[in-house]
Amino acid sequence: MKHRSTTPVSKSFATRASIVAASVLMLVATPVQFMPKAKADIYDEQIAALKVEIGKYEAEASKLSQKADSLQRELDKLTNEKAQIQAQVDLSQKQYDKLVKDIAETKKRIEDNRRVSGELIVNDSLRGDVSPFIRLAGSDNLAKVFDGIAADEAAQEDILSKIDEIEKLQAKLEKDKKEVERVLLDQKSQRDQLAAKEAERANLISETKGEESAYKNLSSKRSSQVEKLRAEQAAANAAALQNSGVSGVPAGVPGGGGYPGKWANAPLDAYVDPWGLYTRECVSYTAWKVYSTGRYVPHFGGRGNANQWPSTAAAYGIPSGSTPKAGSVAVWNIGYYGHVMYVESVNSDGTITVSDYNLQWDGLYRIYNRSASGLTYVYF
Repeated sequence: MKHRSTTPVSKSFATRASIVAASVLMLVATPVQFMPKAKADIYDEQIAALKVEIGKYEAEASKLSQKADSLQRELDKLTNEKAQIQAQVDLSQKQYDKLVKDIAETKKRIEDNRRVSGELIVNDSLRGDVSPFIRLAGSDNLAKVFDGIAADEAAQEDILSKIDEIEKLQAKLEKDKKEVERVLLDQKSQRDQLAAKEAERANLISETKGEESAYKNLSSKRSSQVEKLRAEQAAANAAALQNSGVSGVPAGVPGGGGYPGKWANAPLDAYVDPWGLYTRECVSYTAWKVYSTGRYVPHFGGRGNANQWPSTAAAYGIPSGSTPKAGSVAVWNIGYYGHVMYVESVNSDGTITVSDYNLQWDGLYRIYNRSASGLTYVYF
């Protein structure tokens, strides 16, 4: 029967994916070898061992899940940083493209001004053979001649000034272009580095999730084995109970007897209670039942199996005997672990009314009458 207290177990466990994969292959290739069904307790030992493995697998899967979440946060950060750098690259590229366009337009302006200046110089040279005095003497509008001479000189000076100004602008644009090229190169380099890190994190996430999945698969397979063992155990224990001579045991009730709901509604053995006992077991319910009446219940410290209660209680000065009393704990030395029940009342016909949990290895509550003989009673 499954009426045990907690027992710590410690084993080393590899976490690398290759070992996980090998474990999966071994699990598939080599079925679990169950012991002969001579005793009900063999199932408890196998189930306990499998639950230790399940706990380790689930712990590893949880760690890997947390690692994957952490890597995902890093990946999201890198993706965001890369997007920001890409935005800067796009802006710098626009600046670069505009500078290239401005430089081209500036070069055209220089060429246009030089062409106009050349035309003025040619025209002036054509007039160079005629002195200003002759031109003045032959003109009936002296002001027009003076204005023409002045205009030609001013136009040439203006064009030369514009050429100088545009050449300075071109030099500045060329300098700006080189600076933008440098910035753009740096930004692209940063972007490429972030992209490489992003790809690395994405690969790590994929590998980590693969390991997590492998551990979950192992846990699932072990859980299936536990369920199979539970079914075989229930059949073996039911046969043992039938051979014990106890009859008229009612069907179990989930969450009965006032047992705390956080334990009663959880899976069998899901928690360890304040006295070091697995929940929904007979020992946990009985310890709680005594405690709920205001009496002291010691921590069992690894000696809480049902058949250990008399000796464990004696170490705390709690006596035992063969006389049934209401409020005492009846210890039935059956199977490997024994079974404990809370004595609700002592009846005149030689029977006792008891309440318990997990009598038929189902984690359920029952209250029924049974013979008072053959039991040891612990008087808390």
